[in-house]
Amino acid sequence: MAEIPLYFVDLQDDLDDFGFEDYGPDCDSMRITAFLDIPGQDNLTPLARLEKYAFSDNIFNRQIIARGLLDVFRNFSNNEEDFLTVMEIVVRLSEDAEPTVRTELMEQIPPIAIFLQESRPNFPLAFSEYLMPIVVRYLTDPNNQVRKSSQEVLLILLEQDLIFQNDIENKVCPILLDLSAPDSDDEYKAEAVNIICKMASMLSKSTVERLLLPRFCELCGDGKLFQVRKVCATNFGDVCNAVGQEATEKFLIPKFFELCSDSVWGMRKACAECFMAVSYTTSSEVRRTKLSPLFINLISDPCRWVRQAAFQSLGPFISTFANPSSAGLYIREDGTLSIRPPAQDITPISGSTSSCVNITSSCSGNPEHIKSDPLTEGISIETSNFLHVENSHISGMEKRMTCPASAEEELIQSCQSDSCYAIKDANDSQVNNCQGLKKACSGSSEDLFNNFLYWRTPLPDISQDLELLQTKTEQQEEGCCIPDTVCKKCVASSEIKKVLESLQEHMMNDPDVQAQVQVLSAALRAAQLDSMSDSEIKNAEKSHEEVSSSEPSSTTENQNTVSSASSQNELLEAKVIQSTDSEKRLNGTSEHLQKEQRFDPTPFEDHKSKLQDIIPQQLLDQYLSMTDPARAQTVDTDIAKHCAYSLPGVALTLGRQNWHCLKDTYETLASDVQWKVRRTLAFSIHELAVILGDQLTAADLVPIFNGFLKDLDEVRIGVLKHLYDFLKLLHADKRREYLYQLQEFVVTDNSRNWRFRYELAEQLILILELYNPSDVYDYLMHIALKLCADKVSEVRWISFKLVVAILQKFYSNNASALGLNFINELIIRFRHCPKWVGRQAFAFICQAVVREECIPVDQFVEHLLPSLLSLASDPVPNVRVLLAKALRQTLMEKAYFRNAGNPHLEVVEETVLALQSDRDQDVSFFATLEPKRNIMDTAALEKQN
Repeated sequence: MAEIPLYFVDLQDDLDDFGFEDYGPDCDSMRITAFLDIPGQDNLTPLARLEKYAFSDNIFNRQIIARGLLDVFRNFSNNEEDFLTVMEIVVRLSEDAEPTVRTELMEQIPPIAIFLQESRPNFPLAFSEYLMPIVVRYLTDPNNQVRKSSQEVLLILLEQDLIFQNDIENKVCPILLDLSAPDSDDEYKAEAVNIICKMASMLSKSTVERLLLPRFCELCGDGKLFQVRKVCATNFGDVCNAVGQEATEKFLIPKFFELCSDSVWGMRKACAECFMAVSYTTSSEVRRTKLSPLFINLISDPCRWVRQAAFQSLGPFISTFANPSSAGLYIREDGTLSIRPPAQDITPISGSTSSCVNITSSCSGNPEHIKSDPLTEGISIETSNFLHVENSHISGMEKRMTCPASAEEELIQSCQSDSCYAIKDANDSQVNNCQGLKKACSGSSEDLFNNFLYWRTPLPDISQDLELLQTKTEQQEEGCCIPDTVCKKCVASSEIKKVLESLQEHMMNDPDVQAQVQVLSAALRAAQLDSMSDSEIKNAEKSHEEVSSSEPSSTTENQNTVSSASSQNELLEAKVIQSTDSEKRLNGTSEHLQKEQRFDPTPFEDHKSKLQDIIPQQLLDQYLSMTDPARAQTVDTDIAKHCAYSLPGVALTLGRQNWHCLKDTYETLASDVQWKVRRTLAFSIHELAVILGDQLTAADLVPIFNGFLKDLDEVRIGVLKHLYDFLKLLHADKRREYLYQLQEFVVTDNSRNWRFRYELAEQLILILELYNPSDVYDYLMHIALKLCADKVSEVRWISFKLVVAILQKFYSNNASALGLNFINELIIRFRHCPKWVGRQAFAFICQAVVREECIPVDQFVEHLLPSLLSLASDPVPNVRVLLAKALRQTLMEKAYFRNAGNPHLEVVEETVLALQSDRDQDVSFFATLEPKRNIMDTAALEKQN
């Protein structure tokens, strides 16, 4: 609407040329059609005069009428007969042979439509019967400018919902379908498809799917004009969003595949740019199985421009795989991230990501919403993927020892189904899944303890194993008839070796596995030093070799092994391992090791596996390759910046349990030689901290954050703008380390960069709540005082607010002694400042203190009021002006000073009277000005001074 001009200005010369001399330049509010109201000009009525000029031979007269149609309708809207006559004149005027007249007329349609909408009770069908046909007819106008104008007007009318649904279906859509027909003119067809794509988002889903979708699909395969296909590809995402998931997958996805393989590289580039919008409207299955391979093809496209667009869209495309249930986060209505949505907002998703729901729920502090699997008691499918390779049959067989016979068969069937799934995905996700489980559960509380949530705890010492084995063996012999040879003291030692062998294949990829191997090796050595004889050790090793030789090598063999009745030895050994693990978790040794694994970074952190199952692995590999210097040469010099820009979205998609996949990439970007890459990360590090949680933030983000603090100002400003958001996520002890570093923000590379210091003052006002009064006094107070003396007035004014906030912090936390010291510091620095700017600042601070009531009034009148009143004798008028404003407009308006019995009222009134008789006019003016008449802002006055 705002883009459509209502009138043209500067028409006075033209008016004079065509007989409109009566309206000179003094008529600022002249209406374009005001000449219609001149009585006695030609003895014609206004309506007849309108018709005369509307069909005049002079083009300019007709343009004047077209420009002023809105005023004409307002003048004649009181009479229905005259109104209909004006409508008929407009219809005849729309057939004018001059294109400029038709264009002027079309530009007036939107405001006229709004006017008719407001007066619809009087003229309900006027727009539909008279003006809508003009808009539709102009879509086929031979003049290009008229057509463009009508297209813009049509979209405006649709956006404002000014067209009836019946007109859309019976007038607008048919003409667009005719213009976009295969035998239509090429120019008209290109324009029509552009309108169809743009109006798709403004119409109802049923209308688009029924009337426009078939034609859109035809145009996507138009082999005559590549411009038509280009328009379809550019707007493909909007059309998908308009028709919904079902129609997208049924009709549009096949066409999208065709466009992505088009011979014209511009088509493929347009598809890459809208890939995220298309993916957003599809199901997770289609996104994973169809769109992901298609996107990989675009990334490897022979055309550099296509690859560039694909890599720019890679991060947004990956973000469409995100799910709040798997990530442990959700996005509020205001766009901010929050940890764990309410239970009613969590909806499990199908596919691989649904298996993350239980684990992330338990780690988010919502134990009441945890769903327990009958077999694994809450363990996710991802965890069982890796557990099965080493001891998946153990977890099931342990339960088998205590279950009735009827439940045993069900347990074995469940274990077999899990085994099939585990073997299928073992090569892709086993290592990563266990790492993800360990990290995801790092925040769970003790009341959520579950044996399956800790998959690699160390074995206890052998003496406890042997004692437990003896008691368990007696129970096993009664219920399960386990052979006596299995229940020897060497079982625990052999099992340690067995677990060690199973861990060897993962030792190179996972530092946690290496740590586990070291613990188990120590336990094995302790077992060998026990009282067991050499013969017993040899028998144990022999038994271990026999058991190891029967390890499953395929899915079928694994199922047979689990369900076979001849594996009683393995059942007992599994029971021993699981039982001793449970006993060990009750003491502090296992907990200490888990804490070290959870918080202490290992020296092999850089070699962690990049495997995960949230998104297709190929997409993640391509995303991680965006930091490769070769990509900058072959794809785009700014590819690292695009990678940094979309990294928070990718991290949210993968979840904190898969942060190890992105950690190396993030560190590479944080050390990039381009400052704009580091700047991008600096602006989003606070959002990434929310995604990762406090533990990973302290371990991985804090070092990078510290590096940004010492970077260029262009990078530091990104950290500074969200300093409060980042610091509040840290633990109190870690947050306190930054108190001393905050003063480094006062120093900038360019002293003229005053906005940097202004931002610092704003952040400090927020940061005050994160620290106790003593820390504020020792560190932040000195920064505030330094900012109050800044050379730039804007920095000083925001710093005065910071000073008031600090005083409020002291007195609201019962730290009146610190507040009194701060007040004395203010008096010394500002009241007795040799520069008048400092004394003026003191007056403003006192005014703000009174206005905000940040300190008790008795403290104010005792410590600040005498120094404030002494400014009445200041030789600089600017200081006395601000004093007059503070006393007259703020101090005397408080109830405390309006009380007649107030002992301080008399001295305040005397000061005000003295200021009213001041020799400076501005001082006396503000001293006598009533508060309600105050029309000037204090900050504005300071700027003027």
